[in-house]
Amino acid sequence: MKSRQQGMTLVGFLFVLVIAGFFAYMAMKLAPAYFEFMGVKKMVTEVAAKPGEREKPLSVIRSDMSFKGDFQYVDNSTIQEARIHIETGQGTPRLVIRYHKTIPFLYNVDFLLHFQTSAPFNGSSSGG
Repeated sequence: MKSRQQGMTLVGFLFVLVIAGFFAYMAMKLAPAYFEFMGVKKMVTEVAAKPGEREKPLSVIRSDMSFKGDFQYVDNSTIQEARIHIETGQGTPRLVIRYHKTIPFLYNVDFLLHFQTSAPFNGSSSGG
């Protein structure tokens, strides 16, 4: 009885290797933006949790976020370009940050990532 070899040919293996390499390259380009977003989420939560923070003007909140961003590996340009505002429509005021990142990929192909996160302000205020 003849046995027949089974397996992947060299051309098939190279094809799979190219596809896997493409997705690995894509992940390497996108991962830093998502790690930065995790830092932004933590930063927004910390800033909103401080007592009396919602009475401060947005410029002071933005500078606090910029300071905390240094510890979370968040680029200052991300905070400067972000839309930071306070939403009060659903009862508890929330600190909301929205921003986008453009990541160059190949030649004239870019990724445009939109990020948004929010956190409720702490209920107690420093004024009483």
